[in-house]
Amino acid sequence: MVETIPPRSGAGFRLPKGAELTVIDPEGCQVADLLAFNADDLREVISSGRTLDYASRLYLTTGDPLYSNRSNVMLSILEDTVGRHDFLLTPCSKDTFRIIYGDTDPHRGCFGNLAAALEPYGVQPDMIPTAFNCFMNVPIDGTTGAFTVEPPLSKAGDFIRFRAEMDLVIGLTACSALQSNGGSFKPIHYRIDEAVPA
Repeated sequence: MVETIPPRSGAGFRLPKGAELTVIDPEGCQVADLLAFNADDLREVISSGRTLDYASRLYLTTGDPLYSNRSNVMLSILEDTVGRHDFLLTPCSKDTFRIIYGDTDPHRGCFGNLAAALEPYGVQPDMIPTAFNCFMNVPIDGTTGAFTVEPPLSKAGDFIRFRAEMDLVIGLTACSALQSNGGSFKPIHYRIDEAVPA
């Protein structure tokens, strides 16, 4: 069954080892921030630094593993119809909108949405790391290191599919930053397919 995350909101759920998670952009040009925690020990969490270090590149896609802070594989990317995602930038937050956009009454952003969605699982705000930002398009100048946030390359129906390599707690959003989403807020869909017994 396909679940819907409404615009500018988030969801938390368990993903058992071997199950597959498909994150779908139903309308196109919408980012989804993804977090993963070891369901048996929340101190083990998805790690941008270790994953990018081991991959030796910034843009991850089909066949790439996503590692934890303990260098264990948490998720494997099984299929990816877009090929451009971000694993550098932190979830947007009230501070993001205050500092970057100058908002005087800022939205709580993906950080706040993830904190609220993951609280029932025991995740506290200070435990939230850099997310794997599905569909986020962040080109980088190889000479200067400067980067920009551009509209996602995803079209309606594009998706990325993962397999859980351990029992996980997942946080997932429909991103709240206009710049990241091509200027409008849209929903994100996701589907969980349980592991098939051997």
